[in-house]
Amino acid sequence: MPEGVRRFALVVEYDGSQYQGFQRQASAKKTVQGELERALSLIAAQPVTLVCAGRTDAGVHATHQVVHFDCSAPRAEKAWLDGTNTKLPDSIRVKWAAQVPGEFHARFSALARTYRYFTYISKVRSAFLPVSATWSRDDLDVEAMQEAARRLVGEHDFSSFRSSQCQAHSPVRRIDYIRFVRQGDFIGMEIKANAFLHHMVRNIMGCLFEIGRAARPAEWLDELLTARDRRLAAPTAHPHGLYLVGVDYPAEFGIPAGSAHKGMFGFSEADFTNLKVD
Repeated sequence: MPEGVRRFALVVEYDGSQYQGFQRQASAKKTVQGELERALSLIAAQPVTLVCAGRTDAGVHATHQVVHFDCSAPRAEKAWLDGTNTKLPDSIRVKWAAQVPGEFHARFSALARTYRYFTYISKVRSAFLPVSATWSRDDLDVEAMQEAARRLVGEHDFSSFRSSQCQAHSPVRRIDYIRFVRQGDFIGMEIKANAFLHHMVRNIMGCLFEIGRAARPAEWLDELLTARDRRLAAPTAHPHGLYLVGVDYPAEFGIPAGSAHKGMFGFSEADFTNLKVD
């Protein structure tokens, strides 16, 4: 790293319904990266370019996105936190900021990512939840979805669950676990993996919805893994219920552990962390 340049990491949360995804795009008017880089560049008084842990899609939220940037401006960590937040729209907030070693990389240093997907079950669509949880008119069999999801745990070729626009060199990923919890009219799913393909979580949820509605048996997921053909799987689930809630790093980098907001849709952290899944 050039002399005088320091590397900083941020933990960021955002309402993804306001943006065309995280990644800056030439054709997109509003992206999370674009807003963050604009705000940080104002504080730094020089151009700032970000690298993120996970490039969330349009409509997907984050309670714990991790980014890093390099900068030569002599600014205190407080400026990157409080100052940047004064320049951001209300739908994006920096929650933590610190200088990190030059070898830290928000994407390549990450050991695992964790997402949660929330579904609201009701005969009538909620007036308050259209962009924060996915709505299902049909009730869902959570036990059937959990049983089917176990078939995806481990290292597999997830070609049947990647979008046609996915640019990853390999379709092989390792899922550590998939957990389902129900609280009243809400179903929460938590999934952790070393990395995810484009639309992978939403494509998995689309298939699990079919199983939860009893339209498909659990064995269908075995067939999809073997077929390695996206055309045979279910439609992609909506983005509104999907949240990036954690990114794991080696302890020496000092990045805070992730979590969702306490009490989100009536779920506590214990609902997910205390659930034992074989």
